[in-house]
Amino acid sequence: MADEYVRRTAITRLSVDDEQRELLEETISEWKRGCQLATDMAWGKCNAKSDVQPLAYDDVREHTGLGSQHAILATHQAAQAITGCLERRSNGQKVSKPTFTAPTITYDTRSMTLFDDDTVSLATTRSRIRCPLALPNAEDGYQRQYLDSDEWSVTESTLTARDGEYFLHIGFRRHKTNTERNTAEDGTVLGVDLGIENLAVTSTARFVSGRELTHDLREFEKVRAGLQQTGTRSAHRTLEQSSGRELRYVRDVLHRASNAIVDEALRYECDVIVFEDLTHIRDRTGASWGHKWAFRTLYEQVVYKAEAEGISVMQVGSAYTSKRCAECGFTADENRPTRSGFQCVKCESEANADYNAAKNIGMRYVRRGRQSSRRTGNSQLALKSGTVTPSGGFTAHPDGFEAEFMDKPHSPRANPSG
Repeated sequence: MADEYVRRTAITRLSVDDEQRELLEETISEWKRGCQLATDMAWGKCNAKSDVQPLAYDDVREHTGLGSQHAILATHQAAQAITGCLERRSNGQKVSKPTFTAPTITYDTRSMTLFDDDTVSLATTRSRIRCPLALPNAEDGYQRQYLDSDEWSVTESTLTARDGEYFLHIGFRRHKTNTERNTAEDGTVLGVDLGIENLAVTSTARFVSGRELTHDLREFEKVRAGLQQTGTRSAHRTLEQSSGRELRYVRDVLHRASNAIVDEALRYECDVIVFEDLTHIRDRTGASWGHKWAFRTLYEQVVYKAEAEGISVMQVGSAYTSKRCAECGFTADENRPTRSGFQCVKCESEANADYNAAKNIGMRYVRRGRQSSRRTGNSQLALKSGTVTPSGGFTAHPDGFEAEFMDKPHSPRANPSG
């Protein structure tokens, strides 16, 4: 079932003194210990929040300095991390027990309070601290549309330590209207690149291999060509049977691939799934006719499965998505030295070429939303490590995702993560 809420994150730096800094550092350290302790206890036994909490809560309280509410949240974080591992294992991926190393901590409405004077009260291991939000001077800063609104309510948030500073990623939510459809103007976007070696790659680094499909399509093609050359009635019947088997096999592969894409969108709470324009995909990828049909069928399957979950599916122009650096925006043929490798000749960042393209595809749709007549500009691209906006705003995922980090927070640049 689709989420009944629209969710947003407003990032602001905290102004803290030395004493508050010491308390926050201590609390983050204890949070990581608590999450790890709960994970160690539940690993191989359970993964539901309702099971992990009674199993590990007492030990987290006894062996860490966390208060009762943070101890509960730590068990929930452990449950989320273990669930993610089990999902990936069910998809044939190798997984290991999650570890918690990110300097972050989760807060909810019981452990955090926002005040009208632009200060926030945060629970720590010893006492609550109250510190100012270092908001932009402009009264129309984007945080204000949430902080000053009766429509948006505070929900689970994340405190992150970075380069000696503390950033509060304040979560907000509001109910969706009955007719509301999230768009790039106000949604989280998942980019998807289609190809031969990798049938599909998402901007969250979910890889759906295409090697087996490519091999079997080639084998079917060889058999079909031989039977067509024979030309007998028996060969014709065998050809029809072979085509039927091929069709059933390919549809099954595409069914599993489309499920993986939609599952990824749900996991990262995406409102929009974006593909590149499929019109000339055969020319761009060097695909066979069979692949071209497979790409379009995969897209159609994602459309109806995503819409059932309340997720929109869109297409954007394909120009230069494979040659443009998703980190700095520099575009050149030389950026793509091999079919699968991408190395920017300007900023020297390296990535899998399909993954780089998936981020470009998603960010192109995000930018299109910022340029629309609505000009809300609140959309964000889903990455494996967090979400990023065209202006350079980065929101890290909770600790449960830390074991999977592939991206890092970017310093503001002209074309961040595009």
